[in-house]
Amino acid sequence: MEWQISQLFIICPLIFIGGLVDAIGGGGGLITVPAYLIAGFPVHNAIATNKVSSAIGTAMTFTKFLLDGYMPLKLSACGIFFALIGSSLGAKTALLISDYVFKIIMLVILPLTAVYVFKSQNLLKEERDALPITSRTFIICSLVALSMGFYDGFYGPGAGTFMLLLISGLAKLSIQKANGVMKAINFATNVAALAVYFMNGKVILIVGITAGLFSIAGNYIGARFFERGGAKAVRPVILVVLSLFFIRVIYDLFF
Repeated sequence: MEWQISQLFIICPLIFIGGLVDAIGGGGGLITVPAYLIAGFPVHNAIATNKVSSAIGTAMTFTKFLLDGYMPLKLSACGIFFALIGSSLGAKTALLISDYVFKIIMLVILPLTAVYVFKSQNLLKEERDALPITSRTFIICSLVALSMGFYDGFYGPGAGTFMLLLISGLAKLSIQKANGVMKAINFATNVAALAVYFMNGKVILIVGITAGLFSIAGNYIGARFFERGGAKAVRPVILVVLSLFFIRVIYDLFF
């Protein structure tokens, strides 16, 4: 795919904002994938190239959570195994779908995502009492990793937040451990999907690495300077970007 330097002036600021939003309250992927599409990238190239910066970011957080002791190793390893399967299948499925059909699907996904973002105001603020890790916990995390891995490989935005809600809510892990398992799964899904897209020539590596640097900067500034009150700005920003993305998809389909 040919791309223009001018497209970076659209992509990089939005990737920076996505990283900043992710550091404040999660959901940065709801901005970063639309950034490429708003700039005019075809759907497959947009999702594939976004995986580069996503993989860079999740590698850093994966290492941090592992060193901080928030990642139950056996449970995380199980999640990684099923995430690799799900994400590979999701990415391969996405490659079979044309740009046009993908955009039709997005016309359904985007409003549902907007409703989710609008309604999920306090879902993760309440700490949960940790329950012992049992075979039930492994089964739940495996199913979450497989299904959300497929979604992350197929499309991706919001996958980390969805996984955290499912793991903490269904497996009844503490937020810290649920977050640790989610980071392990999310890292695996990004790597697996990136490998599939890279082998099929959909990744624009230079753009992805450049955007990745802006993502790191956004994450750093968001984590360092924003207090809890800063989270109030997350939803309006995401909803604005989703609205712009929705308009862009309609324009591409009908005009």
